[in-house]
Amino acid sequence: MPRIVITGAAGLIGQNLIARLAAKPGYTVVGIDKHPENTAILRKLHPGVEVIEADLAQPGAWSASFAGADAVIVNQAQIGGLFRDEFVANNIKATENILAAAAEFNVPYVVGMSSSVVNSKAQDLYSETKRLQEALFDACAIPHVVLRPTLMFGWFDRKHLGWLRRFMDRMPVFPIPGRGNFIRQPLYAGDMAAIIASCVESRPTGTYDISGQERITYGALIRLIHDTVSPKARIVHIPYRLFWLLLWFYAKFNSNPPFTTTQLEALVIPETFPVIDWPGIFNVPATPLAEAMRETFLDPRYAQITLSF
Repeated sequence: MPRIVITGAAGLIGQNLIARLAAKPGYTVVGIDKHPENTAILRKLHPGVEVIEADLAQPGAWSASFAGADAVIVNQAQIGGLFRDEFVANNIKATENILAAAAEFNVPYVVGMSSSVVNSKAQDLYSETKRLQEALFDACAIPHVVLRPTLMFGWFDRKHLGWLRRFMDRMPVFPIPGRGNFIRQPLYAGDMAAIIASCVESRPTGTYDISGQERITYGALIRLIHDTVSPKARIVHIPYRLFWLLLWFYAKFNSNPPFTTTQLEALVIPETFPVIDWPGIFNVPATPLAEAMRETFLDPRYAQITLSF
């Protein structure tokens, strides 16, 4: 049976991938993550999956789980936050340790999860460390594929559209910065999980930009979420500068804010990312955006499960 090791297993992509792999017969899945609350959720949802709670930025007994692995999915990431050390530890040091363990135990294939931000004009801690991480993948001697997804959403989304959707239920108004006309290319995590599973089976190599197939303005995206879930919040537009100041003020009282001023600055950069025929390349049909929203927010199995920050 194929033995697959997934790092960052208790986060957005890890949970979505395991939910789909666990439903397939013949897979042995090992999930590694350092977040205690979210690894507990993973164990409860999938008691047949071996779950290891460990900080991959530190050498440890976790590396022994790579013995006999057919593939490693390098999926852990520091996306948001305020401190450089966190980004370096999770995006760079942990990746160095994972690739070293994969080489030590002769793992034959690696899937490296990069990000579209390596092509972005954004200059922040996330984009900087993801570029450095991708250089580690490029130098890896193990056959590997590198995937660069755009902004993702889906089951278990705690930081992006999932957080925005929950915000709509907590507040009477939902603010959109400026006119909300900046283009986004959201990618459904279910499609990304299917692409990763396809890579494990067919073992392509190279680097692929995995963008959402549909382009949509941020304002239209928020309205699509609003129409899907019918929350109590009313959508309002506020000046960008006021939005920025509110995020800045919030960060003064929250050491791990779900959305930061640097993320807002990256959000409004007017740019689009390459759209390749990944449905044809990986034999994975793209889920229409409206359908993906319904699956994300209305699915009776996973829509109500909220991960911790």
